[in-house]
Amino acid sequence: MQDVVSMVGANIFRALQTRNKDPLAFSDPEDDEPSLERAWPHLQIVYEFFLRFVVSNDVDPKIAKRFVDQNFMLKLLELFDSEDPRERDYLKTILHRIYGKFMALRSFIRRAIQHVFFKVIYESETHNGVGELLEILGSIINGFALPLKEEHKDFLIKALIPLHKVKSLASFYQQLSYCMAQYVEKDPRLAYDIITSMLRYWPVSITSKQVLFLNELEETLELTQPPEFHRMQDVLFRRLALCITCPHFQVAERTLFFWNTDYIVKLINANRQELFPIIIGALYKNSKQHWNSAVHGLTFNVLKLLMEADPQLFDECSAKHREDEEEEGRREQERARKWQVLQEMHDSKVKVGKAA
Repeated sequence: MQDVVSMVGANIFRALQTRNKDPLAFSDPEDDEPSLERAWPHLQIVYEFFLRFVVSNDVDPKIAKRFVDQNFMLKLLELFDSEDPRERDYLKTILHRIYGKFMALRSFIRRAIQHVFFKVIYESETHNGVGELLEILGSIINGFALPLKEEHKDFLIKALIPLHKVKSLASFYQQLSYCMAQYVEKDPRLAYDIITSMLRYWPVSITSKQVLFLNELEETLELTQPPEFHRMQDVLFRRLALCITCPHFQVAERTLFFWNTDYIVKLINANRQELFPIIIGALYKNSKQHWNSAVHGLTFNVLKLLMEADPQLFDECSAKHREDEEEEGRREQERARKWQVLQEMHDSKVKVGKAA
């Protein structure tokens, strides 16, 4: 066994090719051709051999763990940054099998993955293997026993949720979203932590990322229980109101699609006294000002739904919105008048100065 593990290490552990990519450069990760490993025909044989070794019934984990140790695992995790998707695929399968077979290494593997994520969040911004590591985690989270241990919740709050901040989110969004859903299914109370953190990390200036956030918000809200919804509804709907009036039509459209989900509509209607006043202003603003016809159509549909849900409250909110608009108009006129006075004072001083 020692010879096998040494041979595998000697062949696969190496410094990876790195291309200095600027994380701020606007490039679609799917458009970039990955640089394939030239030695792959050789490496593939070693990976295939090692995979068969790990899954073999003849390999006793009690003995093998002396050689497939923590040091070996750290080096294996470093290879996840390989640009070659074929290599990452083998690594994903091998790491998953090791996690399943070597019980003693489980918490170490989780901590090591956590450190990879910390590096991505706080240092490097780019890493090729985040998607694969999240795929492994998805099935690990699926197998967590209930009630969830504190260390598992910590992992979610410290390592998984902050991945939403990363600029390259689009390249592993699907896998991250799946992990979030797994956590909320295990413990619905975690929906509060996930949604409030996402609102803190909201990508105000990147519309493509906002659409991803809205997709995940909808998925999480479908699993959210009324008490958690009630605790965060105010801050959540203030953000959604801003998204409804977003000039980028995909963001506005995606937000208005929330009213196509029965469960979310039920949550909104149950808390309509607080939520209608926040939303109605944004909807009226859209109906008058938004340039996109599809957004217009959706806006009127949502207004109709709100009106049908509670006609009296809808009329009250509409009247209040009109009052606010008139007040805003008066303030605007007053502001313009004051500027006019200042401008005239300035002009008269300039004339006096010239005359002198």
